[in-house]
Amino acid sequence: MTTRSTELLRVAHTRPGVTRAAAARLLGVGTGAATELVARLSQAALLSEAPAAPSGARGRPTTVLMPHPEGPLVLAAEITHEAWRIDVVELGGHPLASLAAPHAGATWPELTAAVTAAVGKFFRTYGIRLRAMGISVPGTVSPSLRLDASNLGWHDVDLTELWPGAPLFVAGNDASLAAAAESARGAATDASVALHVRIEGGLGGAVVDRSHLLVGATGASGEFGHMPFGDPAVLCPCGARGCWGTAVDGTALARFLGQPPPRDPVTYARRVIASDGPDERAAVGVIAAALGRGLAGLVNGLDADLVTLGSIAADLLAAAPAELHASYRAGLMAIRRETPPPLVAAALGPDGPIAGAAENAWSSLLPQLS
Repeated sequence: MTTRSTELLRVAHTRPGVTRAAAARLLGVGTGAATELVARLSQAALLSEAPAAPSGARGRPTTVLMPHPEGPLVLAAEITHEAWRIDVVELGGHPLASLAAPHAGATWPELTAAVTAAVGKFFRTYGIRLRAMGISVPGTVSPSLRLDASNLGWHDVDLTELWPGAPLFVAGNDASLAAAAESARGAATDASVALHVRIEGGLGGAVVDRSHLLVGATGASGEFGHMPFGDPAVLCPCGARGCWGTAVDGTALARFLGQPPPRDPVTYARRVIASDGPDERAAVGVIAAALGRGLAGLVNGLDADLVTLGSIAADLLAAAPAELHASYRAGLMAIRRETPPPLVAAALGPDGPIAGAAENAWSSLLPQLS
């Protein structure tokens, strides 16, 4: 397939429902060349066309570019601390089907068995149309696609076991993929340097610099939760002391309230944040302030112009905005306080990581389509 064909597929993916005329302008080609490209991609079962919605304007009716009904699909998977989910996603990012189940307390082999069974079910339905798998996980992913998730007790596990023999397999940290999705389709589309911070069983994040996700030399960047912004007396499951994540997650709330560490820190944190009790409100305020101080440190160091917050971090922003913003502004350098980078909830909400996994899969697949 030509480079121009790949570029047209990428336009159709990033701008669902784009008209053929608009796609031609974006590619810098004439309408005749665009018509030829679309015909070639339609013959290859990659794109199709449909009439555009009536605009009321005069002139020849235009058409919009759509995924081919027999075209390629990707599997987008998300593993959280408590559950797994797999979506079948077509060109343009629209999910066609989904399967999900809880896994709290499961061993890696048990989780693998459940996920591979779901993959097999989808393969029986969609067959060879499934061309790639992208997966979001709550830990660090090595270049050899091995996962280390210290909070779950999973160390050096082989992610490719989730779909043995997959035509194309890509994986990434949940916060990094959520950050990429927010910059591609969410709240950070207009940011120059976007910082994303997400709290689940721990705290992670990522920086997107002018649409480029910074992954680091070994793919492990964004482990902001292990920066020493927390209490040095608290030991983190990673082996370090004083990690920021231990000061802002569900275990931190339990510690403040004098309760044992929760088995499901995400569910526990949401329950505490939603409570009206005075002790719970005080705990949420303390945790929100700890989040704000750390965000200020990251903004000072990274010079971000927007901060998006996901999962429990977004819940803290909604529940204790005064405490969070006060500590954030107090921690900023004076030169940043007049116009501090906004703190906003992630637009994609809980779908950020799996949307990022789908984007990762499609981004890797598009150049390979023939």
